[in-house]
Amino acid sequence: MAKKQTKRAEGLLAKIDKTKAYSVEEAVDLLGDLKSAKFDETVEVALNLNVDPRHADQMIRGSVVLPNGTGKNVRVAVFAKDIKADEAKAAGADIVGTDDLIEQIQGGVINFDMVISTPDMMGVLGKVARVLGPKGLMPNPKTGTVTMDVATAVKNAKNGQVNFRVDKKGNIHAGIGKVSFDKQKIKENLVAFVETINKAKPAAAKGKYITNAAVSLTMSPSVKLNTLELMDMK
Repeated sequence: MAKKQTKRAEGLLAKIDKTKAYSVEEAVDLLGDLKSAKFDETVEVALNLNVDPRHADQMIRGSVVLPNGTGKNVRVAVFAKDIKADEAKAAGADIVGTDDLIEQIQGGVINFDMVISTPDMMGVLGKVARVLGPKGLMPNPKTGTVTMDVATAVKNAKNGQVNFRVDKKGNIHAGIGKVSFDKQKIKENLVAFVETINKAKPAAAKGKYITNAAVSLTMSPSVKLNTLELMDMK
């Protein structure tokens, strides 16, 4: 099995010119040739930014609703009560609750991919912050997941919202679609994601902003992108 996997990996690597920084158009075209799994692989983008997240004014965090969705069925949990709970349910939320939902999470039941909360429920959510935080599920105003407009937040989550946050080394990773998508749709999603990252550039960030960038599939090697082209996307 190991030899078979190695041979597969070598075959995929042979299709990529590692000395080249590909344009978005070229990279998206190449992704179609890198399919190797029996499932519909996710198209992933990785960016390295010239920022120091240890400084609050260089912490990049936010969200973007991709124009063509992510291809993933996102299960949304909403912490809200009364009329806001009704609005969340009407908008398509999979789970809506308060203390009962907290008990489920404390019991180890996490059957959702995104959490939305009204501001008044954030105190309650503090009880499970240590559980949700490490999983990247804690709601945050910067990603639009702490809001009174729960209906819009739920619809955004269902329609392709991607939340992002730079890590300690300045890296941002995100899934931006499926390899089965039309190439134009993958390109549009990638451009929308990069445009959002460019708009989030902190004033304190000096020099070249996007230092490295690549796209890949779940089971493929990465394809290096031309960072100058990406930084021109506004």
